[in-house]
Amino acid sequence: MARNTIIPVILCGGSGTRLWPLSRQNYPKQYLSPTNNSEVSLFQNTQLRLKEIPKISNPIIICNEENRFITAEQLREIKIKPRNIFLEPLRKNTCPPITISALEALKNEEEPYLLVLASDHLIKDIRKFQITIQEGIKYADQGRLVTFGIVPDYPETGYGYIETDVEYSLNDFKGISIKKFIEKPNREKAKEFIKDKHHLWNSGMFLFKADIVLNELKKYKSEMVKTCKESLLKSSRDFDFTRIDKQSFEKCEEISFDFAVMEKTNLGTVLPLDVGWNDIGSWRSLWNYEAKDTLNNVLVGNVISKNNQNCYIRSEERLVVGNGLSDLIVVETKDAVLICDINDDQGIKEIVGQLINDGYEEGINNKLVYRPWGNFISLAEDFNWKVKRIEINSGASISLQLHKQRSEHWVIVEGEAIAQIQDKEFNLVANQSIFIPLGMKHRLTNSGKNKLVIIEVQTGNYLGEDDIFRFEDKYGRY
Repeated sequence: MARNTIIPVILCGGSGTRLWPLSRQNYPKQYLSPTNNSEVSLFQNTQLRLKEIPKISNPIIICNEENRFITAEQLREIKIKPRNIFLEPLRKNTCPPITISALEALKNEEEPYLLVLASDHLIKDIRKFQITIQEGIKYADQGRLVTFGIVPDYPETGYGYIETDVEYSLNDFKGISIKKFIEKPNREKAKEFIKDKHHLWNSGMFLFKADIVLNELKKYKSEMVKTCKESLLKSSRDFDFTRIDKQSFEKCEEISFDFAVMEKTNLGTVLPLDVGWNDIGSWRSLWNYEAKDTLNNVLVGNVISKNNQNCYIRSEERLVVGNGLSDLIVVETKDAVLICDINDDQGIKEIVGQLINDGYEEGINNKLVYRPWGNFISLAEDFNWKVKRIEINSGASISLQLHKQRSEHWVIVEGEAIAQIQDKEFNLVANQSIFIPLGMKHRLTNSGKNKLVIIEVQTGNYLGEDDIFRFEDKYGRY
């Protein structure tokens, strides 16, 4: 049994609605690379920046059911094998998943530490971050519940704050007792907080021994601990995932770890963190983070800018031209365009809620959809036809299935495939195609070493993803 390992607990449950339309519920911001200078996602970066920390182990991941395949694929890309990927049946804020993680860690480890991290933060000074984490271990060894307070550099109203008993210093890594937690302030209060050294941004990152935090949870939220134990006991394995029992888990109180424990305990310690941190919680925060041109603009993608100032302009697909603009956010994607005052971007969350309530698919779904075998993206469609680009990983295959309301035509663009129709198999390579009539069993397998890319043309009276009847599926979907 390993002793004193540091187990990262990466929380991936957020939907990132303030970064709409780039971030959607089915493909939230933590799985994106929103910055100009990164080829990996925020989620992948969260794990990669831990590699040089001594005694760091593979992570416990907590994510949503709908994002499980993105999570597993992105871990595979960076060659990380998680201890467990827990699927939350319901969003219950941060306290229940931290409780689940503490219980899980103590199953197989002796006196492990939990390093709780959000999956969507950016950190520029990786080395200083790693040193601060190691310093936090000293306080965790003393039985303290350590949180990390970000040294603020402007009066942000979108973050909570931590008020300290004494002034913090950037000349050492000294932990400070916490006086109180403060909810998101108005701008006047935020300006006051910047003027002294008793206020830090609340990062939502924690470090503590699993047994110590579990004792505090039993003290303040005993019923939650009991419910989480029951949820784990009744959980089930699903290939790479552990499904937390819904019936038990839904009895958990929906509450943050701050409210449940940190605001009540006398064991809280905050370590100041000055590492170029940003939680990319809004378009304005991303604009603050990125390098700007001479007129204070951030331009991403295929953008032509003339006489614009203080703008964030992003193109994902089409050419975007801006002329004479000031203090605006402009974000173009395949299916939506956002235009917003840069100083009023906190209202985007409410707009997304309205889109969802009004039945707009764009409020929830990104055009790129992940599956356990790969992904697909809808390129064009009308009421009785649809065109998709489908990518299948090497050795993977879609389920043996049929459709009752549509036929399909597959065109191989790249790679090698085996197409099964009824009981016959056909070997296909680039520039070859095959037709699948309505109502016939079919399956497509990537038989090559590289990715398989096809164009699929669907025709029929109904083209929804639920028109699938599966006979066999290696991923357990029926």
